[in-house]
Amino acid sequence: MKKTRVLIIDDSASVRQAMTAILSADPEIEVIAAAADPFAAARYIQGELPDVITLDVEMPRMDGITFLRKLMSQCPVPVVMCSSLVEDGSETLLQALEAGAVDVILKPRIGIADHLNEAHLQIRDTVKGAARARLGARRSARAPDAPPAKLTADAVLAPPSGRAMSRTTEMVVCIGASTGGTEALREVLEALPADSPGIVVVQHMPESFTRAFAKRLNGLCAVDVKEAEDGDTVMRGHVLIAPGGLRHTMLERQGARYVVAVKEGPLVSRHRPSVDVLFRSAARNAGSNAVGIIMTGMGDDGARGMLEMKQAGARTFAQDEATSVVFGMPKEAIGRGGVDRIVPLGAIARELLHAANR
Repeated sequence: MKKTRVLIIDDSASVRQAMTAILSADPEIEVIAAAADPFAAARYIQGELPDVITLDVEMPRMDGITFLRKLMSQCPVPVVMCSSLVEDGSETLLQALEAGAVDVILKPRIGIADHLNEAHLQIRDTVKGAARARLGARRSARAPDAPPAKLTADAVLAPPSGRAMSRTTEMVVCIGASTGGTEALREVLEALPADSPGIVVVQHMPESFTRAFAKRLNGLCAVDVKEAEDGDTVMRGHVLIAPGGLRHTMLERQGARYVVAVKEGPLVSRHRPSVDVLFRSAARNAGSNAVGIIMTGMGDDGARGMLEMKQAGARTFAQDEATSVVFGMPKEAIGRGGVDRIVPLGAIARELLHAANR
């Protein structure tokens, strides 16, 4: 089995050491070098082109964003931005995604035991997902490896109560995305009119990043976009982005209206927030009044939940392979039989509106 070869670029020796240890613990990953700055990294790249680069944002001599733009223009390689920046620096990380970075991870917090194993797992999964990303030219695709046993949405959602719900005809749209999803979501949401149906989004992102992402989208889109908070009402013309980090976001009914619940819970499908949790909650609480959309991303989060949505009468769509940065999540949902239609990125907004207005 061919390993994913990784080049680490970070000016902190302790972070380079920690990242090397975390990634090397995975038998499918090989760290080929760790460089203190982009100039040292350039020398390594001349000798051996890595499959993935993890790149710090703030470094002496040349910052990570400048190096990323040079790399994308001269020698495109999947890049994962690795940063300790949180709220104040989230705009910088959004610029990195616009410049061509595939994903973002937070630096390992050395000495902090809480959620350490989960953080390490997510770092390794993000790097392996980036290796499968398509940057213009198609890379040779490797079959996805069987993941270890993982929790399903049963770990978060209680069994159905069996109580009758108030009637409603209001539609709700649930969207799930991961690797490559930030820019794909921007394209979809920018194409929607101000009176679009209420939307709830799970985009796999680090903690403290989703608020800046929602704020950025709110400035670009006709719909109102905000980071979801527990108890927020799902309303026409509004988009709620699930907060990243330690909580799941799910759809609930209060009488004839929909609200979101944001609750703590374990990783589901190796993610938190999980698309499976959102989709299953939509299947239970919205049924045929829901539209489900699964977009670019690594892994199979959302595939089970999308099938449940379809079985409950919802309309379901998957982004096609040609426009997906990573065709993992859509492919899994299609393979399980949970998708009504496969559509290119540029057609998702139109299909969403058509399905919601049917």
